Amino acid sequence: MSSALYRLGSWAFRARRTVVALWLVLLVVLGASAGLLQKGFDNSVSIPGTESQAALDQLKATFPQVSGASAQVLVLAPEGADVRADDVAATVRDAADAIADVEHVAAVSTPYIDPLTGDDLSGDAITGGSDDHRAALLTVTLDGPSTTVTDETKEELRAATAALAEALPDGWDATLGGELFASEFPGLTLTEALGVVVALVVLMLTLGSFVAAGMPLLNAILGVAVSMLLVVLSTAFTPVTSTTPMLALMLGLAVGIDYALFIVSRYRELLSEGLDPQEAAARSVATSGSAVVFAGLTVMIALVGLGVAGIPFLTTMGIAGAAAVGISVVVSLTMVPALLGFAGERLRPRPSRRARRAAAAGKAPAPSTTPTRASRFFAGWVNLAVAKPWVTIVVVLGAVVGLALPALNLRLALPDAGVLPESSSARVTYERISDHYGPGSNGPLIITGSVLTSDDPLGLAADLADEMRALPGVADVPLATPNESADTVIVQVVPESGPNDEETAELVQTIRDMRPELQERYDVDISVTGYTAVGIDVSAKLGAALLPFGIFVVGLSLVLLTMVFRSVAVPLKATLGYLLSVLAAFGVVTLVFEDGFAAEMLNVGRLGPVISFMPIILMGVLFGLAMDYEVFLVSRIREDYVHGRDARAAIRSGFAGSAKVVTAAAVIMIAVFFAFVPEGDVNIKPIALGLAVGVAVDAFLVRMTLVPAVLELLGDRAWWMPAWLDRALPSFDVEGEGLHRELSLAGWPGEGTAVAARGLELAPKADVATPIDLEVPERGVLVVDGPARAVTGLLLTLAGRVRPEGGDLKVDDLVLPERAATVRRRAAWLDARRGDARAVDAALREQPRVLVVDHAHHLHGNSHAGAALAAAAQQGTTLVLGTTAPDVLPPGVASTHLLTLPKGE
Repeated sequence: MSSALYRLGSWAFRARRTVVALWLVLLVVLGASAGLLQKGFDNSVSIPGTESQAALDQLKATFPQVSGASAQVLVLAPEGADVRADDVAATVRDAADAIADVEHVAAVSTPYIDPLTGDDLSGDAITGGSDDHRAALLTVTLDGPSTTVTDETKEELRAATAALAEALPDGWDATLGGELFASEFPGLTLTEALGVVVALVVLMLTLGSFVAAGMPLLNAILGVAVSMLLVVLSTAFTPVTSTTPMLALMLGLAVGIDYALFIVSRYRELLSEGLDPQEAAARSVATSGSAVVFAGLTVMIALVGLGVAGIPFLTTMGIAGAAAVGISVVVSLTMVPALLGFAGERLRPRPSRRARRAAAAGKAPAPSTTPTRASRFFAGWVNLAVAKPWVTIVVVLGAVVGLALPALNLRLALPDAGVLPESSSARVTYERISDHYGPGSNGPLIITGSVLTSDDPLGLAADLADEMRALPGVADVPLATPNESADTVIVQVVPESGPNDEETAELVQTIRDMRPELQERYDVDISVTGYTAVGIDVSAKLGAALLPFGIFVVGLSLVLLTMVFRSVAVPLKATLGYLLSVLAAFGVVTLVFEDGFAAEMLNVGRLGPVISFMPIILMGVLFGLAMDYEVFLVSRIREDYVHGRDARAAIRSGFAGSAKVVTAAAVIMIAVFFAFVPEGDVNIKPIALGLAVGVAVDAFLVRMTLVPAVLELLGDRAWWMPAWLDRALPSFDVEGEGLHRELSLAGWPGEGTAVAARGLELAPKADVATPIDLEVPERGVLVVDGPARAVTGLLLTLAGRVRPEGGDLKVDDLVLPERAATVRRRAAWLDARRGDARAVDAALREQPRVLVVDHAHHLHGNSHAGAALAAAAQQGTTLVLGTTAPDVLPPGVASTHLLTLPKGE
């Protein structure tokens, strides 16, 4: 990977104008497509496989009058007035008629009209008013779900409500709310921009240049623009909630800035070592870019893993977030080196004052041993962390556990109008209904069942209503009726508790537990549905998905980190640290949104349960971010350890080399996430706060404090890994060791050499103990003879099919094993025991740069095969032939180089 990224970075640096032009063209195309094809956001919540969803779908066919979205208009009288007054009743009836004429309105029920006869009611005959006779509630039923209701219909409902309020006597009021208006579309505010401002300040302090600081911001803005347009465009093909683009924006900004920061900071570091700009850009993309790819992939996999919950809107959010992260990775790997190409030498760090004075005097400056203020700070940090590692571990664990304890009281629910801003008409209506009708009136339940076998549907509906009234926790049963075809009955149940209260969830479960009893007594199979039941089922399904998702994320973490660090202890420690960060984030979110700590300062409108999908999204996103810091910090420590430092000394040197950038990246992440808290959408608020807290805990307490202490305790044991596991797992070279090796071998061998080996050690199965040295020119013919196992082992190694154990090996100027995939494409392999001249022809038709033929003696005497091989050598193909003896080659083929392998011991 590092080699491929090296070439990509070098190309993007050279072709910078082309890269920028391509991204701009893509933006224009996506913008035009999104504008023409987008269908708007869809805030419906579908939860396949749940009782409430199945019952709701059934009602759409059998009882459409009650299956559509609903709105509520509340008429409120001043203190001392009575909603039963005749003039008020007439005014409300006129308003109800006006509302009934609005498009998509199926029915309007008011306390002033008999629901069965349609006759006007007056005086004491009025039903449905509040007990204090100060409130009257109009319920507006629409002909479809909220997603089909147009903005024009909503505006007409608002206008009709405003006209009603105007027509009422002085001091009276009418407000509009209900399910249709229970959620608002999130939008950007200036507060979110503060995160970008903080990011710019941190970037300038870290990179020391306005030009360098602007690159990560420009990179992030481009990535966010592309991902947001893709989200909008995707509405043409699939339902997308309005929260989805906000999540993509938040993630795209954060990771886009951080990923570019890692590359730009490494670029400036390489410039300070004297490299020219193009080489520095290529190497920075190869090294930091490898870590960026790894970090981005982990976030993307975790976000796509949100699909394990089986909830479509959550799956869509995960895919959109993963796409935003993926785009940020691609932009960082292409746009950043292109921008570096435009900046050129301007980003080279200025020499110190001492170096400038020495240069002016014509002397070579003495190396400075004076550490910078930042390096002294981080050196003190790591020295404090590792001085008494057991103390550090206990203190950090105690602090994190203290933050996590409130999470024991974490409750989850879908948000309703009660969490909207206090100025919202829907919020006002919600609270007035709670005050005058009881909190359960904001979330009535619908009990439905098929009554095809009943000869008295009305009586059955009444019996079911009586059963519901007898249950504890039921405030009222205002409606119990069959549909027009008398095949389905509904019973509306108003709980005593609010939609998000635990008591309401318990009531729903109680009613569902009654199903066998009601089936036996009335021969009816009931289901519980409605807006409130749907929310309860969403929360339950998400809660059930947390454990499998957690196992998925933890398992993924262990596998990926083991691949990267070639260690057992480091992945276990990293995964435990991630879990600690998640629990701390849950605890702080509970402390703020349920217990009320700092709620007013953070503009939390109402205390109560946290949005249901907060835990699973936070776990997915924080997993990727935690892996970011683990990789960028620990990979530098491992790099120093691998290059010969003592394990404990490598902790200090590696920490000093990465802590500044990790700190800057974490501060930027925290700023971007926290900026979505004060004025953010109610769905995003707890997620944003949880991510900000999670990043802070993970970066500063876990990765930069707990990790050094644990590594100090483990010493060399931190990097132990069983040999069998090392062989079984693929290598993910995030430190760019492969690239460093390629660069070190760039001058070896000379031009025109096709195959070169120096001190080459084969895998043990080849049974060759002696290191091998050889050089074969282009168009040459290397003949290898000796024991069959040894010959085959060497040929498989030269063809890139088997990994060498040691030494240096190049085939077609490609270093092995680092470039094995490319070598396999350029070097054809043929086992002559299983082929003849036709197999030789087939292999040569691929025009390989190198043709490796094992057991070539099986072609002995085949003149056609010999002629084909000789012609291929003349045309530029290098031949590597394995045989039992050099004198049994195909006719016309003569070796230019002969290697005889010794027999094994």
